[in-house]
Amino acid sequence: MQTKRAYRFRFYPTPEQAITLARTFGCVRMVYNHMLNLRSTAWAQRQERLAYHATSAALTALKKTPDHLWLNEVSSVPLQQTLRHLQTAFVNFFAKRTGYARFKRKDGPQSAEYTASAFRWDGRSLKLAKMREALPIRWSRQLPKAAKVTTVTVSKDPAGRYFVSLLCDDIVAQKTPAPGCVGIDLGLTHFATLSTGEKVDR
Repeated sequence: MQTKRAYRFRFYPTPEQAITLARTFGCVRMVYNHMLNLRSTAWAQRQERLAYHATSAALTALKKTPDHLWLNEVSSVPLQQTLRHLQTAFVNFFAKRTGYARFKRKDGPQSAEYTASAFRWDGRSLKLAKMREALPIRWSRQLPKAAKVTTVTVSKDPAGRYFVSLLCDDIVAQKTPAPGCVGIDLGLTHFATLSTGEKVDR
């Protein structure tokens, strides 16, 4: 049976990697806040709902403006991923599953998400786009050999600690039910109903 599992580790970036990550976190935060404001303004002024594709087009145009050329210095994947997260936030809001999206703060937790096209995992080391070296990760445990890394999220908490989370597709063997075991469901009409279909009265 295939399932998804996340494995989280702490890592200690080199000075060069720390600079790249700080730049990436800043770009992700700026894009998220900019597009949140864009979507909020569109709704407040015109009752227009902007979706992911509209913000993606807006991001492409924004990266071409002289004042925002620095957005091109980081991998484009985390920027696109933050637009997807914003879209999910709005979908959940309109479905009344959560509150309205909030602006990201510079002094809060920072994160960036990379999909498979923006990282390289060889089973032993992890290298992100725009970085020359693999991340110095403290491997507290090994990933299962059958696990396939699909998404990588790097984060930095307010205390300055760095973490990396690897989301994997993993194969889990189904357990064979033990012979002679019977499930019991306690109810109102009958005291108990067994998984064999037998009903037990009080």
